[in-house]
Amino acid sequence: MRPSAPEPGSASGPRRTRGAVRVLAAVAVTLPLLGAAPSPSPPGTARLQQAFAAAAAEYHVPQSVLLGVSYLQSRWDAHAGAPSVTGGYGPMHLTDARTALAAAGHHDEGTEDPRGDDARPPLRPEARSPRAGALPARLTTLPRAARLTGLSPERLREDPAANVAGGAALLAEAQRRLGEPLSGDPADWYGAVARFSGADETSAAAAYADDVYEVIRTGGERVTDTGQRVALAARPGLAPDTSTLGRTGPRTASAAGTECPPTVSCEWIPAPYEEFGDGDYGNHDLGNRPASQPIRYIVVHDTEGAWEGVLDMVQDPTYVSWQYSLRSTDGHIAQHVRAKDVAWHAGNWYVNAGSIGLEHEGFLAEPDAWYTEAMYRSSARLVKYLAKKYGIPLDRQHVLGHDTVPGPTSGTIPGMHTDPGPYWDWAHYFELLGRPFEATAGGHAGMVTIRPDYAANRPVFTGCGKAGEPCAAHGSSAVRLYSDHDEGAPLIRDTGLGSAPTTGVNDLSSRASTGQQYAVADRWGDWTAIWYLGQKAWFRNPKEQPTAVPASGLVVTPRKGLDSVPVYGRAYPEKEAYPEGVPAQSVSPLPYTLPKGQKYVTGGKVPGEYYYAVTFDEASHRVVTGKDLYYEIQFGHRVGFVRAADVTVRPA
Repeated sequence: MRPSAPEPGSASGPRRTRGAVRVLAAVAVTLPLLGAAPSPSPPGTARLQQAFAAAAAEYHVPQSVLLGVSYLQSRWDAHAGAPSVTGGYGPMHLTDARTALAAAGHHDEGTEDPRGDDARPPLRPEARSPRAGALPARLTTLPRAARLTGLSPERLREDPAANVAGGAALLAEAQRRLGEPLSGDPADWYGAVARFSGADETSAAAAYADDVYEVIRTGGERVTDTGQRVALAARPGLAPDTSTLGRTGPRTASAAGTECPPTVSCEWIPAPYEEFGDGDYGNHDLGNRPASQPIRYIVVHDTEGAWEGVLDMVQDPTYVSWQYSLRSTDGHIAQHVRAKDVAWHAGNWYVNAGSIGLEHEGFLAEPDAWYTEAMYRSSARLVKYLAKKYGIPLDRQHVLGHDTVPGPTSGTIPGMHTDPGPYWDWAHYFELLGRPFEATAGGHAGMVTIRPDYAANRPVFTGCGKAGEPCAAHGSSAVRLYSDHDEGAPLIRDTGLGSAPTTGVNDLSSRASTGQQYAVADRWGDWTAIWYLGQKAWFRNPKEQPTAVPASGLVVTPRKGLDSVPVYGRAYPEKEAYPEGVPAQSVSPLPYTLPKGQKYVTGGKVPGEYYYAVTFDEASHRVVTGKDLYYEIQFGHRVGFVRAADVTVRPA
């Protein structure tokens, strides 16, 4: 007996081969083309809900299945017809990669040596292009939906109602191909949902379907990016029939040896540890973490390239490496480097030696190339798993964006990377991590957590396309900082960059990010000032729509008698700590100081530490730990380090 029943009003049985005319007639009164005048009935905010109902009825797909799939793809957002990072359009994320995507190299927005270790010659990786050949089926679902519905690709991309109808047609087609009836019981659609993911790997398809059914069991309600109110009634007892899973994909990914939670799809695609002449080798270093040294950080990157090309690059011994890659369409994960080993990804050797790098399929300077909910969820599950396993705090001083990793020396600051950039939704990500950014203190606390409303916060950026032209308006995690409580005041200047601040999408001079915490320096009406790069930095923080919330925590300030203290980009040991045969690494300050009277939020105390690994022979590798201790601080947009002996720690 089935554990669930058909949904009220659902249809079952075969349908006509092409139902485009009928379904469009049903949805025409519920969701007009973008830009068209709204119909008086139903209410404007209910049109998308009605479109789901109409498409579900026409294609005989349970509405809860259609809503669950759409939520996992886009959270029911339309994104104004703009494609995702993998060329997916609309609420159903119908993919049309040939139209949407251009080939891109990996991380072409910066120039740093990803190792960030000046004990070795600079790494000069060759550019690699994505793998040529036919596109996988998961990137061409929109043309298939066009054939099934008779609708033009343009309409499927631009009209949310048509897009929903296309998704319903694809689900119905998947169900028929599995030889299953178009049942009104959502429990019967597990295999079709798995096939909808487009995953080649059975494990990835199953993980995707599991996530969709979790969405259906939980239910939810949300106002979308176009003001549409969409609801999915919870069905907590729903247990899907998984018997059709084996017919969803041509291969099973090998999870053997991977370090992933069981709730995600994960496979092992190893990065090579190979020697290739002239004493050079790649593309990571063997280690013994956490026995030899702690894993303190997780670093979030975006790939600046498409999935297949990224996999090519990480398997190239002359390139660089990271521990995990995450796929946009379904959240599938590939692990490349063991957690015990040190990957070359962050541009700061101290951070590399103590971190795990996660690459997310995406593009920093394409604000409309949105990340899917499937990838956000998969990434959050992986991060929670790693954080628990290695004792990594879930906060913004330990779950770092690549853009918050400091340059290890003054000369490296201008070339440090800026991904995942201002369009990564840190607030939503930390909600998925179970650590939402909430107020933890009273109204006039001495410390704040940056937390703008992502959708409503739309600072103007340039540099996404033609020089000088503004990027597309888009929700953002970034908050702009000024030298006074006036949006006409100059932007905050970063002396380490050696250039005037701009609104460029890659210019971090005057930018705070969601979840980052700072000590309050001053207040003026709707404005709040924080200590930032040795300066007062102002941002608008109106009571009716706050940009930051009060917080509690610890701050550092110069020890009594010191006018200022140096700030470092790494926490390296003192000279006396190095054993014979390991050259001492100079610890030079960055071109910043922490002045007397200023306060900076600390993420905790760390030892000076250096992993000596400059040859292929693992026998010569050493972990050097000094007696000098440092405090990690949120200094500007990036973190930094100060000597514990130079500062006093106190509550904010």
